[in-house]
Amino acid sequence: MTRATVVPAESPSPWSDGRVNMSTSLAGLEMPSPVLTASGCAAAGRELDQFFDITRLGAVVTKSITLEPRAGRPTPRMAETPSGMLNSIGLQGPGITAFVERDLAWLTQRGARTVVSIAGDTVEDYAKLAKTLRMHDGVDAIEVNISCPNVAERGQVFACSPDSASAVIQAVRRNTDSRVPILAKLSPDVTDITSIAVACVRAGADGLSVINTLLGLVIDTEQMRPALAGVTGGLSGPAIRPVAVRCVWQIRQALPDIPILGMGGIRTGLDALQFILAGAQAVSVGTTVFNDPSGPIRVHQELSTALAERGFSSLAEAVSYAHRAPQDRGLSESIAPAEIDEDSL
Repeated sequence: MTRATVVPAESPSPWSDGRVNMSTSLAGLEMPSPVLTASGCAAAGRELDQFFDITRLGAVVTKSITLEPRAGRPTPRMAETPSGMLNSIGLQGPGITAFVERDLAWLTQRGARTVVSIAGDTVEDYAKLAKTLRMHDGVDAIEVNISCPNVAERGQVFACSPDSASAVIQAVRRNTDSRVPILAKLSPDVTDITSIAVACVRAGADGLSVINTLLGLVIDTEQMRPALAGVTGGLSGPAIRPVAVRCVWQIRQALPDIPILGMGGIRTGLDALQFILAGAQAVSVGTTVFNDPSGPIRVHQELSTALAERGFSSLAEAVSYAHRAPQDRGLSESIAPAEIDEDSL
C-alpha cells in the first residue's frame, strides 16, 4: 500500500518557531503536528483547505464512513447548549464507494495524512469496510467508530461492552493491512472506560481515540418537547472537556504505553496541553472549527507557545507529564512548576 508522505519525527514543524519540536508519533504514524481534525466536524477536509494548508496538520480524520449511503436522521439535528452543542446527524454520508472515489482520492492527491473513520451496524459491516479500504492507497490509519451516540438503536454502540467492542476491533484488524494502525474510538457513556480500552487493545487496536460525544437531550421549553427530531444527540464542545481529560488520564494510568488521540472540547492551546499532560500523544480539534475554521492551526501555535513557556523542548517531553512525581519531572530551575500560572491551565 502506498502511504501518504509523512514527516520524520525529528523534522521541525512547519509552524514551529524553533523553540519546541512539535512532531509526534501516533501508533507508528509520524506527524509534524500533534493537531488533527475530529471526525464529523470537517468532512474530508476540503472546506478547511481553503483556510489553511491541511497537509500541515498531523492528519485529517474523516467523517465516519458507512457501507451504503445514508440520509441521516430527520431535522432538526442540532441544538446549542451552554458551552456546547448537541447534534443528531445520524452518520449521514455517501457510502464507502463514493468516499473512496471522491474524498479519499482527493486527500491522497492533496498529500494529506489521512485517518479514515468507519462505522457500521454490525461487526460484518466493519469487516467489509476495512477490506474495501485495504484495496486503496492513501489510508494512513483507521479510526473505528464503535461509539457514535447518534444512532437509532443503542445496541449499535459497540463501545458500551468489552465483548462487542472486541468483536469489532478483531474484525477490522483481520481485514486491515498490518502496516496501517487502527484506533478504537471510545465512548464516555460507560461505567469503566478503562475496561473497554483494555478489551480493544487486546483485540488488536494499535491506539485509542478518546472520547466521542456524550449522549444528551435538550427540551424546547416553548414547544415543550425534545429540540432534536431524533430526541437524543451527542454533546460536544468545552462542556465535555473535563470528562474527556479524565478519560485520557484513567486510560493512561491503566495502559501506560498505548498511543492515545485525545479530543473533546479543545478550543485553545492550553486546552490541548491538558490532554497532552494527561497522556495523549496527539489531539483532535472538532466543534471549534464551526466558528473558527482556522482553529487547528491556532491550537497548534498556542500549544507550541505554551510548551516553550513551560520549559519543554519537544512535545514528547510533555506527554503524560502530569502523571510524574515531582522529583521525576526534570524541569529546569528557571521554569519550575511554582512559576507557572496555574489559572491558565
